[in-house]
Amino acid sequence: MPMKLKQEQVLPTSQARSELSMIVSRFRQEGADSAPVLFGSHRKAEGVIIPFSMWQEILEQIEDIELGKLVRDRISDNSKSLLFDELVKKLKLDNLD
Repeated sequence: MPMKLKQEQVLPTSQARSELSMIVSRFRQEGADSAPVLFGSHRKAEGVIIPFSMWQEILEQIEDIELGKLVRDRISDNSKSLLFDELVKKLKLDNLD
């Protein structure tokens, strides 16, 4: 579920810099549940600071999306499709007993 952040929640870059220790401390306490910190100038977001655990979750989601796309691409390419029995024979796994 996408998180909506209000424009007034954008910290000036200098304030984000001076509060970095406090931000990291909050990340340690709250983990991935901690709200991202937007920073920039003139209330326009130019960067974001997130907990590392949140970054790991984001990467996992990206990997799932990429794997899903790969699966869809392979399913749609019937020229490379093999039946399971054909694959077993091709890999010479049928005589392992």
